[in-house]
Amino acid sequence: MTKQIMVGNVPVGGGAPVSIQSMCSTKTDDVEATVDQILRLEEAGCEIIRVAVPDMAAAKAVGAIKSRIHIPLVTDIHFDYKLALECAAQGADKIRINPGNIGGEDRVKAVVEACRVRNIPIRIGVNGGSLEKELVKKYGGPTPEALVESALGHAALLEKFDFTDICISAKCSSVPVTMAAYRLLSERCPYPLHLGVTEAGTPSMGIIKSAMGIGGLLCLGIGDTLRVTLTADPVEEIYAAKKILRAAGLRQDGPNLIACPTCGRTNIDLIPMAEEVERRLSGCTKRITVAVMGCAVNGPGEASQADVGIAGGKGEGLLFRKGKILRKVPQDQLVDALMAEIDQL
Repeated sequence: MTKQIMVGNVPVGGGAPVSIQSMCSTKTDDVEATVDQILRLEEAGCEIIRVAVPDMAAAKAVGAIKSRIHIPLVTDIHFDYKLALECAAQGADKIRINPGNIGGEDRVKAVVEACRVRNIPIRIGVNGGSLEKELVKKYGGPTPEALVESALGHAALLEKFDFTDICISAKCSSVPVTMAAYRLLSERCPYPLHLGVTEAGTPSMGIIKSAMGIGGLLCLGIGDTLRVTLTADPVEEIYAAKKILRAAGLRQDGPNLIACPTCGRTNIDLIPMAEEVERRLSGCTKRITVAVMGCAVNGPGEASQADVGIAGGKGEGLLFRKGKILRKVPQDQLVDALMAEIDQL
């Protein structure tokens, strides 16, 4: 089990539930736009939010943003240690740095001290595209071993100043490299791990990469917090993260929809029916499994573990609970009948 740190009021590591993060796409010094986006992310289920801090104007906006949101705020800083100092003074809940690019050890020490007195943890963020040149040369590229050596080297620098409120990420755009790096980290260090596949791309491919990389690691028991990185509205990252956690068996907040892929036995237009059920379940918070099956013969059997479900037939279908058929329903009333049954659960 990893060490536990506190990001604001959210525990990370040490057996705490895996938390969902995202990052704002707004200009951080535009307080109104940033707050508006964070409030949308909160509504979607984001639990920790990160903002970019490229300059002092962004750093000085941190306090104003934090005062108007309800989840912990992480600041993302590169190159200028003074930005980290200002963010700490503004009340950031966590600071993400790469200790290798903010200057000499005296500057790293200054950031550590600013965080220590305010109980602010530090995330060491290592990225395959910005590895130290000597490590790239040593390993012949951004290999898992290179990512891990970089991360542990940065952690050792913070430990030198007696600082251990650390979280580590070691992201790469390659799913196999990312997974191998995190598996090595999980064996070699006690710190909580922030999972992600960086530069994953648009949702069509990015969700697949993230589900493989993040979901695969979670199923191995690796990872304490995560961000799904998508070239999209960050709200889409939250929806994807929640689905990954559900698929990995780590979240049960809301319904689990299962549906068959259709075959030659299907006698209803199943795809739009399943999509309608998914849409109508979007506001449901019940921890139930709902089945939408295409065949009235096999549906209740294959989905016998579902709390409630429907299975199609010629002109009519079946409504069932836990594999037990309740009644036949006209095909055009199946979804309404299903939702009415869910309301009674």
